[in-house]
Amino acid sequence: MFRLNRLTDYAVVVMAQMALRDKATLAAGEIARDTGVPLPTVAKVLNALARDGLIVSHRGAAGGYGLSRPADEIAVADIIQAIEGPIALTACVDGSTNHCDVEDLCPMRGGWDKVNRAIRGALDSVSLADMATPVLGFAERDAEERRLGA
Repeated sequence: MFRLNRLTDYAVVVMAQMALRDKATLAAGEIARDTGVPLPTVAKVLNALARDGLIVSHRGAAGGYGLSRPADEIAVADIIQAIEGPIALTACVDGSTNHCDVEDLCPMRGGWDKVNRAIRGALDSVSLADMATPVLGFAERDAEERRLGA
């Protein structure tokens, strides 16, 4: 199974919370309280996201963190890459610094690039704004449809 690590999941949660608060500057403790993610983990995520330029930190009494650009301009792929590095299913991709012992003999050499590009394209097509939009459950959807008369 292809799975993102927990820190990446937390990064999306943290950034989605920041997107919901729009242009607000949020303290790490406030983000931890609002998301339920432990403060040390929030701090670690915020450092990685700031290092990659996805968020900006503001010093001072009213300091905290904010998105570096609008949520609809931040792709999920950007968040994943900030936490995990290049997005690829295998280490054998063009431009990779990881070398396989059987690279010269491998019939799949270069073949995974197409798969990796497709995955990257799919993740690039989903924005942080998309992820921050609440998904209605069945009960909420039924109530909303009744309210709208559908």
